[in-house]
Amino acid sequence: MKNNRQTVILEIIATEEIETQNQLMHALERHGIKTTQATLSRDIRDMHLTKETVPGGGYRYVSVRRDTDDHLLRLRKIFKESVVSYDIAQNLFVIRTLPGLASAACSAMDAMKVEGLVGTLAGDDTAFLAMRDNAAAQRLYEEIRNLF
Repeated sequence: MKNNRQTVILEIIATEEIETQNQLMHALERHGIKTTQATLSRDIRDMHLTKETVPGGGYRYVSVRRDTDDHLLRLRKIFKESVVSYDIAQNLFVIRTLPGLASAACSAMDAMKVEGLVGTLAGDDTAFLAMRDNAAAQRLYEEIRNLF
């Protein structure tokens, strides 16, 4: 059941511009699959779905497949397009994003397996990355600066 639902989710986001979990839940219902918001949220997390901007200023869910060669490039692109500013405060790395994209930035960082990253926490337009120590935060700062 879970594998079937996740396969249908991938088909839906590949063919439709789905911006919200509610839209995705309705699209699944059109395919005969009823689910809860909590289950859908877990699927999105487990599948490492993230959002990217679309022409006109909207967003859509996309799949970042771990088995592709350009995985890291796609994650960096998503991160680069969503970040407005960033800074460090000792071992905390603080990211400001476009509204609604802090989760996408955190998802990208989590998927990149950043050395020294202990965990991420996202609001609407602000993300906190807890780094193991100040040196790890500084290394991440330098790496992000090189992206820009």
